[in-house]
Amino acid sequence: MCPHVANSGLGQPLLRMEDDEDGSTLSWFATHQFIAEMIFHARVVNHPCRTWEPNENSATLFYVPFYGGLHASSKFRESDWAKRDELAIELVEYLNQQSWWQRNQGRDHFLALGRTSWDFMRTDSGTDFGANSLLKLPHVRNMSVLTVERHPWQGTNQHGIPYPSYFHPSTSDQMVKWQNKMRSMDRPHLFSFVGAPRTGVEKAAIRDEILRQCAESSQCNMLKCGRVGASKCHNPKEVLKVMSVSRFCMQAPGDSFTRRSTFDSILAGCIPVFFSPHTAYTQYEWYLPRDPSEYSVYIPEKKWKQIEKELMKM
Repeated sequence: MCPHVANSGLGQPLLRMEDDEDGSTLSWFATHQFIAEMIFHARVVNHPCRTWEPNENSATLFYVPFYGGLHASSKFRESDWAKRDELAIELVEYLNQQSWWQRNQGRDHFLALGRTSWDFMRTDSGTDFGANSLLKLPHVRNMSVLTVERHPWQGTNQHGIPYPSYFHPSTSDQMVKWQNKMRSMDRPHLFSFVGAPRTGVEKAAIRDEILRQCAESSQCNMLKCGRVGASKCHNPKEVLKVMSVSRFCMQAPGDSFTRRSTFDSILAGCIPVFFSPHTAYTQYEWYLPRDPSEYSVYIPEKKWKQIEKELMKM
């Protein structure tokens, strides 16, 4: 994990792309998709609204700097549920002892999580894939939770935040340079897909269909992941290379509904194509336009067999 936590979670700086002459990639980093909590913490520490006085007249909102995602990543293989939940329970016990928690029983507290809500909502009857019970604890249910994927049906106190992508501009000029570069790109491919099959995952059934149609189409640009293509799929340059020459980017659910790829495609100027409303529409209301048609395409299940035909209509 050491390379990923460098630069307050941004990761290691990326070298310039071979064809980059304007320096627009100087603000790109090899950022891990599940590191949002560390990046958020670094931003909050220096936020102009921060106060050092937790009294009622100064502090109206309390951030809890708990790296729940990083901790969960280290405990997925722990078979003892009590040990898996131990740190979360210690957290709420500590919070409950604080006088400012008692003011509103935590309703003015919030935390940020770098993994999906599913990783913190273990159920006694469901499949055990390594999750803990952090978001099931009564104290935490009083708090507001920022997470890269909220639970579509039970996440009433959860708010979706974008996955961290690779782009972290420090000036508006860097942002504008990149936007202009993407606007000027030649996009010879109608659509593209960066990903791998997900066997045994019902919500990811569309992936097999996308892979089949993409392989049969002369208008599709595909970066197939898995054992053979794994290194390229984790290489930001390779991912951006595919997306920046495509008009539409397929965003199929995988292990969960959401994908970091959604935000990679937007940054690459490639229109995201969704197959589930829970990949973006029920997730990122604070960040994306209220009207999905302003920035994306949605293909319902009854039209999954003719993706290229649907995109040709656009």
